Amino acid sequence: DKYLWMSYLNFKNPNLIKEIHKEYINSGCDIISTNTFRTNPNSLKNANINFDQNIVVEQSLNIAKEAVCESNILIAGSNPPAEDSYQSIRTISKNDLIHNHHQHIDLLYKYGSDFILNETQSHFDEIEIICKFCFENNIPYVISLLITEELKILSGETLSEVIDLVKHYNPLLVCFNCIFPETFIKLLNSEFNINNWGFYLNCGNGNYSDENISCGISPNKYLEFVRASLAFHPKLIGTCCGSNPNHTKTIRDFLNEKIGS
Repeated sequence: DKYLWMSYLNFKNPNLIKEIHKEYINSGCDIISTNTFRTNPNSLKNANINFDQNIVVEQSLNIAKEAVCESNILIAGSNPPAEDSYQSIRTISKNDLIHNHHQHIDLLYKYGSDFILNETQSHFDEIEIICKFCFENNIPYVISLLITEELKILSGETLSEVIDLVKHYNPLLVCFNCIFPETFIKLLNSEFNINNWGFYLNCGNGNYSDENISCGISPNKYLEFVRASLAFHPKLIGTCCGSNPNHTKTIRDFLNEKIGS
């Protein structure tokens, strides 16, 4: 869906979403993320659809909780940017930006997320709003960044400027997601100095703007980037666009073997 992406399936075909969650669980993941990347207020407004956001988020969390059942799998409540993930210029007001994140984060946590995964974030003002709200309300959260090849966020700040901001608000982790492996290797080769960090890279074949995303990086190829990261002690490893449960299984099998040895 143009505005809601895959989140509309939480109502159209909830069993399909639950089965996808289970596929990842059966492949060995420790964390699933809710199918809420486009259930935030601004996306629902743009979709011009008469959905009660409380119901939308509650339904999404219920699907995830049913998939997890009695296991120890953690549920990460996915909170996206208020606007398009790759949009450089802000088109909504600061008040709307604040309302969007406060409302969505509050509901995600209220309905059962173990922590909030604020992902693909790439605007300095938005990152500060998110971090401050979670910190002041004792909501456990991860801030996950989308960075450019120049290792900057889309609003222009350097990675060090972002880290200096975020560290005052005590996130569980700082992560990087939806970046291509080439950018990730450049990140690792930079003056990389983040203690609690993680990543889940873009495995898609093509550009961010493509309507249809297919897998462009095989599980075994992705494992090369996992291996390269271990010297920097990531606390979270996953995959983003273009990936599938086979990537998760390959990572899990590798880590099990490594830990066992």
